[in-house]
Amino acid sequence: MGEVFHNQRNQGESGRMHILQEMERQFNLRDSNYFLNLLTNDDKVVRTRAICILAEIAGENSIEHITKVLKNDLDPLVRHEAAFSLGQLGFSGAISALSSAVKSDQSFFVRHEAAIALGVIGSEEGREALNEALEDKSEEVRESAKIALANIDYVSITNRTNKFSKMTGG
Repeated sequence: MGEVFHNQRNQGESGRMHILQEMERQFNLRDSNYFLNLLTNDDKVVRTRAICILAEIAGENSIEHITKVLKNDLDPLVRHEAAFSLGQLGFSGAISALSSAVKSDQSFFVRHEAAIALGVIGSEEGREALNEALEDKSEEVRESAKIALANIDYVSITNRTNKFSKMTGG
């Protein structure tokens, strides 16, 4: 029985390795459609990497697709990566989905990352969700909200969003 499981795992790892090699090729071709199709792959490792790569090559055009992952993926690690990538992109089009995740995602891990992402974006639009997160049952989420709010305050006072504020947003 153990040998059967080991062989199945190796087949899965072999299949993943093939996909990762193809992902590298498609990354070099900047084929965003290829990565869009991977957002629903059965393998969470593939989905997680596809999110990051899609954000990199499609930029603002990827927000709609990554927010769907944030809202719908069953795996909290994948949703966490979606929140992270949306924050790194830095576009206000992600604020609604991130605010929703801060308020209602079942995983504190995702709520924490969504809070940080709102801080990285640095927009006043995220303040309400972050203020609510100060009352979250998870200490990690509450602390993340404090850090994010400090960055929004900084951006508001200095009236600038730049690489520094994005790096210190969470």
